[in-house]
Amino acid sequence: MLSVIDLAASEARTTEDIFTGASHAMPSGRVFGGQVLAQAIAAAARTLPPERIPHSMHGYFLRPGDASKGITFSVDRIHDGRSFSTRRTQAYQEGVPIFSMISSFEDEDPGIEHHAPMPAGVPAPEELAGADGLSPQVHPMSQRVLADGPLELRYVDSPIYDTVEGAHVPHQMVWMRTRSRLPDDPAVHRAVMAYLSDFTIQEPVLRAHGVSWSTPGLKVASLDHAMWWHRFGRVDEWVLYVQESPSARSGRGLSTGRIYSRSGELLASVAQEIMIRVPGLR
Repeated sequence: MLSVIDLAASEARTTEDIFTGASHAMPSGRVFGGQVLAQAIAAAARTLPPERIPHSMHGYFLRPGDASKGITFSVDRIHDGRSFSTRRTQAYQEGVPIFSMISSFEDEDPGIEHHAPMPAGVPAPEELAGADGLSPQVHPMSQRVLADGPLELRYVDSPIYDTVEGAHVPHQMVWMRTRSRLPDDPAVHRAVMAYLSDFTIQEPVLRAHGVSWSTPGLKVASLDHAMWWHRFGRVDEWVLYVQESPSARSGRGLSTGRIYSRSGELLASVAQEIMIRVPGLR
């Protein structure tokens, strides 16, 4: 994960800053959306001083990416003000855009403060089974993604890889952290939080209808993704991702999420809309 976020700066210049990056090898052969989110915000941050930090991003997934090929990121320095900066980042493969993002950065200043509280009574991650310790019946692709991936997951309710156990409800909670310690650089933790934000966010839509990831013929694709960073938090320590789906209709489903530190601080908010095609439903 760190190697794909560590983009290479290119000497090539247009009116934009150019960076290049590689991808994780993925069982599906497609680039993981959270990886592109992390790379795009890391590229934009490279055009700003470290004290000007990201507070929001809005991105659209335009085409599936090929994980076997490199990605080129172009950053347009749209605006630099006294307190805020705006950047547009485009991700390309073979000259074709696969992702487009607008992000905003700020110098943090004192101000009013409040946040929605973390849900009460949530089991600690140590009390829950690891998602990479699933039964042998789980699809091999799911096993590989969980076992080889950089994130460690603990579902408060059961995962939905092969079956949807319990009530079919449009919400879930997942503890997450990186498997290894990360550098202390806050920019790394913010980029990795973007990476993390795309993990399991689609599942409240599926869980609400009893649809597991292994449903034959199921097609899911992320359409757009928005994220707001509220407070700094380390993602090599446990964070609780609280997720819900307020709506699904016409082959699209919306999920929202809140990411909390273990101590209960609201670190970030997320929203994503997905395309979903379930066999037998039109």
